[in-house]
Amino acid sequence: MPLLINIGKAVTLIAWLMMGFNIIAPFEGNVGIILNILLAMTCLMHLFQVGIFHMMFNKLLKLRKQDYLQVFIFGAFSLLAYRKKVLTRTK
Repeated sequence: MPLLINIGKAVTLIAWLMMGFNIIAPFEGNVGIILNILLAMTCLMHLFQVGIFHMMFNKLLKLRKQDYLQVFIFGAFSLLAYRKKVLTRTK
């Protein structure tokens, strides 16, 4: 499971880099437009996941700004990592 989480984080980071590069130097044609739409959707979804993270883990873990940033960047893969952390603490 940790390997899958790390692979997912790597793929997510590559996607963020592509969408960020598109802001700096836009791609030609529809690809640039699609990447801008994907960037907006990704930001909204990851903000939603940060809210879920706060509601689920605020009472279980002492959360720092870095934790929220990780969830914003890596989304569900960070949620899975924090879930695993909580489950191993309660055993």
